[in-house]
Amino acid sequence: MRKVLIANRGEIARRIIRTCRSQGVATVAVYSDADRDLPFVREADEAVHIGPPPVPHSYLNVEAIIGAAKRSGADAIHPGYGLLSENEAFARRVQEEGIVFIGPSPEVIGQMGDKLTARKIMQQAGVPVVPGCEDPAETVDEAAQVAQTIGYPVMLKASAGGGGIGMQICRDESSLRQAYQSLRGRAKAYFGNDAMYVEKYVERPHHIEVQIAGDQHGNVVHLLERECSIQRRHQKVLEESPSPFLDPATRELLCQSAVQAAKAVGYTGVGTVEFIVDDSKNFYFLEMNTRLQVEHPVTEEMTGLDLVAMQLTIADGEPLPVKQEDVKALRHAIELRVYAEDPVTFLPSPGTITFYQPPAMEQVRIDDGVESGTQVTPFYDPMIAKVIISGASRTEAVERAREAMQNFQITGIKTNIPFLQEVLADERFCEGEYTTWFVQERAAKSNN
Repeated sequence: MRKVLIANRGEIARRIIRTCRSQGVATVAVYSDADRDLPFVREADEAVHIGPPPVPHSYLNVEAIIGAAKRSGADAIHPGYGLLSENEAFARRVQEEGIVFIGPSPEVIGQMGDKLTARKIMQQAGVPVVPGCEDPAETVDEAAQVAQTIGYPVMLKASAGGGGIGMQICRDESSLRQAYQSLRGRAKAYFGNDAMYVEKYVERPHHIEVQIAGDQHGNVVHLLERECSIQRRHQKVLEESPSPFLDPATRELLCQSAVQAAKAVGYTGVGTVEFIVDDSKNFYFLEMNTRLQVEHPVTEEMTGLDLVAMQLTIADGEPLPVKQEDVKALRHAIELRVYAEDPVTFLPSPGTITFYQPPAMEQVRIDDGVESGTQVTPFYDPMIAKVIISGASRTEAVERAREAMQNFQITGIKTNIPFLQEVLADERFCEGEYTTWFVQERAAKSNN
C-alpha cells in the first residue's frame, strides 16, 4: 500500500493522515467547496475537489470519489466513519476498480447493516440477542402482535437504521401504533429501506461496546470494552474505558462474545460489537459497526495500540500485530466530544470560530478538524473536536478531564463545553454509576 485516499473530512481525515505519514504511506484528501480551507486539506500529500457542500454531491458522491482515487493513483481508500464507511455498494465498487477498501468485505458490511440479518446470525452463533422479531413487521398489526408477545416496553426500530435515527421507545400499543407509520417513512427517507422490527426495550441499560480486530488469516482479537452510556438523543457524547460498571467475569464473557460474533461473519479489519447490559449484568447484542468508531482513541490511549495502523496492516494482508494475551488495560481513558451546539438545547450552532485554543496538557490528546477562523457550516455533523484524557486511575483521569475542559477556549460559536463540565462534576458520573438515561434524568432533575 503506497497511497491512501481518505473518503472523509475533518478530524478523522487528519487522524488517518497522521498514522499514514508515520507509516510512510502517502495520502489524498477529498474536499467540498465548504471544506477547502480546513486543515486536513493542507496536511494531506494531495487534495482533490469533489463537489459542492451538500453531502450527496460531494462526500456521498461515489463516482467523484472513485474518480479522485483513479486520477491520484491511490491504491487504497480509507472511508473513516459515517458517510460511505458502511455502504456495501461503495465497498464493492472500490474493490471492482482494483482498489483496496480498508475495511471488511462488502458482504459483511451488508449483513451487519441489516439489523434483522445481524440478529439471526448472532443467534445462530450463540451470541445473546434481545427478544424480538425474527422477520420484519410488515404491518402495524404484526408489530403490535410481537410487542404483546414479548411485553412492553418495546423498541420499534428501522432494520437499516443506525446512529439513533429510526428508533423509538413504545410503552403501550397506542404509542406503537402512533410511531409505526412516521418511523417507517423516516426509515425510507434516510436509508431507502422501510423494514421495521420490534424488540424488547431494556430499561436504563448500559451501552457497552467491544473493539475487535480480525485479519485475513482467521485471527480475531478483542481490544477490551468502552462504556458509552452518556448519550443525548441516542448519540454518544462521552466514552470511557475500562467500564466502571463491569466486573472482571462479565468483562471476559462480553469480550469473548464479541470475538464469537466477529468469527461468525469472518470479520476482517477493525470493528466494534455493541451490547446493551442490564442492571443484573445480562448483556445482549445490539449491532456491529463495520468501521472505525468515533471513540476509537479511547481504546488507543488505554491499550497503547494504533488502530489505524492496525487497519493498514490488515488491509495489506498481514497477520494481526498483537495476540490476545498482549492486550492490556494500561491506563484509564476518557473521551469528550466537543460539538458546535447549544449546551442546553443541543441544537447545532454554526458560525465562525474567532478563537480556538485546545488545552495543551500531558496525557491529553486532541483530535480536531478546526482552527481559529474556521467556519463551522450547517452541512455536516457539528462535532469539532475530541478530547481524550488518560490517567493511572479513573479518579486521576476524571480530574485531568475537568482541568482540560476548563482550559479549552473557543469563541465565536456556542459549544457543549459547559454541558461536558457539568457531566464531569456530576456525582453519579464521578462514582461511575450512570446509564443511558443519565442525560434525561439530569435534565428532569434540573427542571424540578
